[in-house]
Amino acid sequence: MGSTVTPMDSREHRREHRRVRMRLPVRMRWTTPFGQKIELGETIDVSRSGLLVSTKEFHTPGVALWVTFPYDASLSDGQPEILARVARCSEVVEVIRSTNAREIVQTESASEQERSAKLDQLTRALGLSDAPATFAVAFHLKEQAHASSNGSAHRELERRGSMRKALAIPVRVYPERIPWFEEAMTIDISAKGMRFRSHREYAPGDYLKIAFEASASAPWHGAGEFRSKVIRIASVPGSVALDIGVYQMRP
Repeated sequence: MGSTVTPMDSREHRREHRRVRMRLPVRMRWTTPFGQKIELGETIDVSRSGLLVSTKEFHTPGVALWVTFPYDASLSDGQPEILARVARCSEVVEVIRSTNAREIVQTESASEQERSAKLDQLTRALGLSDAPATFAVAFHLKEQAHASSNGSAHRELERRGSMRKALAIPVRVYPERIPWFEEAMTIDISAKGMRFRSHREYAPGDYLKIAFEASASAPWHGAGEFRSKVIRIASVPGSVALDIGVYQMRP
């Protein structure tokens, strides 16, 4: 793809995976107390465990969000989203200058140059290259939880009646008898329950109505809203958000 390997610096020696210079579109989605926000950016370099992305908005280190990489604006909703955490945020000009100062100039073949030109044309068509990027944000991609994990640091035998699967999709959550919904993202889902990240306070035993943003591809069978009961609540380290576990109530 016309990419070159970024030479290692003192920080590179501490990374688990090597970074590769690569320009591809990426979509970032995060939840605020007033709803979800979405921003399109462009990668500066990537590795198996993280992304360095040029953005227009400042992202606070430690904040969790969801990224779609690579993002294709021509496709309908349903592209996979990965839970990530902001590792650091710097001025994009300084990051690019320091990277280019360390970069070893390599001769590209004609085919590599052609692929690189096509990639630049695609990103310009998406309106990314011309957008003023102010910050360079490093995202650490969260590892997927093991299927038999209970979501904590210790793995134990899965005691649920149905196996849960890590899956991040947008949902709308309505507390019963309250018309205002909350936009949230799921963390994992089973046939009978789910866990989602919330900025609202709930209590065990509360009844909620949950609707999937893309009802056609909803992982639960049925349509419309699903009545669910809050069965567990866990705090998110370094955040005011909460992870809410619910059980789907049968009609």
